[in-house]
Amino acid sequence: MNNSILLSSLSHGKKCRVKNLNTEGLLRRRLLDLGLIDDTEIEVLQKSPSGDPVAYLVRGAVIALRSEVTSMIVVEKV
Repeated sequence: MNNSILLSSLSHGKKCRVKNLNTEGLLRRRLLDLGLIDDTEIEVLQKSPSGDPVAYLVRGAVIALRSEVTSMIVVEKV
């Protein structure tokens, strides 16, 4: 069963695990440095009033990512 979706499609309070980063170069390096490696658990915390960026809990740290970035992160629901 393929349960893969984009991180940008998850709603508030949902949890997932990173499966793939569909990006290269400096952005990929930045995401890896933030801890977004395979099987890292991510929780959607809250959206800003405008809906972008969204706050995520990653390895005990809260990070904000824009939808243009989260649309490149393939995850699997937990």
